[in-house]
Amino acid sequence: MRFLPVLMLVMSNVFMTYAWYGHLKDFRARPLLLVILISWGVAFFEYCLQVPANRLGAGYFSLPQLKVIQEILAMGVFALFCIFYMREKLTWDFLWASLCLAGAAFFMFRNIG
Repeated sequence: MRFLPVLMLVMSNVFMTYAWYGHLKDFRARPLLLVILISWGVAFFEYCLQVPANRLGAGYFSLPQLKVIQEILAMGVFALFCIFYMREKLTWDFLWASLCLAGAAFFMFRNIG
């Protein structure tokens, strides 16, 4: 059950990433107000997963741990989104930033016994 909130956060990040960046590929020629409304509609599903994931996750993780988990998942989902959906290449700087998040995870979880 401990991994259910993490799985829900992965799925919420898929919706979030598309809501924030998918329009740059799919709705570039559409009016901005329409794109905002579409993005809000996609973000609704993000919140339907994120809010319960955080509520469930609070039973297993501290609030700072949940935040670090969220950021690590966001970077991972974003990397896959960039490469496979947007067809963009990631630079070495993305790797270095991701390693910084790995360091954050180390410090956030190192005293769990």
